[in-house]
Amino acid sequence: MILIDTHTHLYSEEFENDRTEMMERALAAGVKHFFVPAIDASYYNGMQQIQQQYPQNVHLMMGLHPCYVKPETFEEELAFVEQELAKGTYVAVGEIGVDLYWDQSTLKIQQQAFQTQIQWAKKLSLPINIHCRDAFDEVFEVLDQEKSNDLFGIFHCFTGDFKQAERALNLNMKLGIGGVATFKNGKIDQYLNQIPLEHIVLETDSPYLAPAPYRGKRNESSYVALVAQKLAAIYNLSVEEIANQTTKNALNIFKL
Repeated sequence: MILIDTHTHLYSEEFENDRTEMMERALAAGVKHFFVPAIDASYYNGMQQIQQQYPQNVHLMMGLHPCYVKPETFEEELAFVEQELAKGTYVAVGEIGVDLYWDQSTLKIQQQAFQTQIQWAKKLSLPINIHCRDAFDEVFEVLDQEKSNDLFGIFHCFTGDFKQAERALNLNMKLGIGGVATFKNGKIDQYLNQIPLEHIVLETDSPYLAPAPYRGKRNESSYVALVAQKLAAIYNLSVEEIANQTTKNALNIFKL
C-alpha cells in the first residue's frame, strides 16, 4: 500500500530534533512521496536540504505563501519565485492563494501575487497548490478570471461546504483532505462521500493540523495513514482502496 502526503512542511523548525526519525516513521507507514510547499525565500535552503537527503521521495513546490505577501517585500519575493521556477526542477506552484485570517489589509496584493503565480503555472504546465483561509470568495474571484484547460491543481486543506467543493472541482481542482476530516466539528466529513474519490488527495499540512487522536499536537507525515482510515469510513471502502485511488490521483496531478 502506497500513500502520498501532498502537502507537508518537512523543513519546519518543529522537526529540528527528530527529522530523520520522523521521515523513517512516515516511510515505514507506507508514505512513498512527500510534496513540499514553499513559503518564502527564507525557507529555500531547508527545502533543498530535505530534497537532497530523500531525492526519490521528496518533491518541491515553489511559490509565495499569501501570509508572506507584504507591501515592502512581495515584488522581490515574486522575482525569486519566477527565477526558481525557470530552473524547471519544481513539481507545482505553491502554496499560493489568499489568507484573510491574519491580515485583511493586504488583500489586493495577495490577489495580485496569486494571479501572477497562477499565470506562471499555466505557462509552465504546472499544477497550483492553493492556500485559502477565510477567503473563498476572494480566491474564487481570481480562479474564475484564470479559468482555462491549463489551470489545474489542488485546493489544499479544503474546508469549504459542498457548493464550494463543486465550484473547486469545476475549476479543475482536486480537494486536499487532511486532519480536519477527523475533527468532530470539521464538517467536511458530512458531505465528502458525495464527492467522487477521483477528486480527492491526501495531505497532512504537517507540522500543523494533526488528525484525531493527535489534534493539538505536532503533526507529521506518517499520520496521513489516519486520514486514509477516516476516508475509508466515510466512503465505506477499505484503506487500501482509498490509498490506491488517492495515490493515483496525486501522481496524475504532479505528473510523476
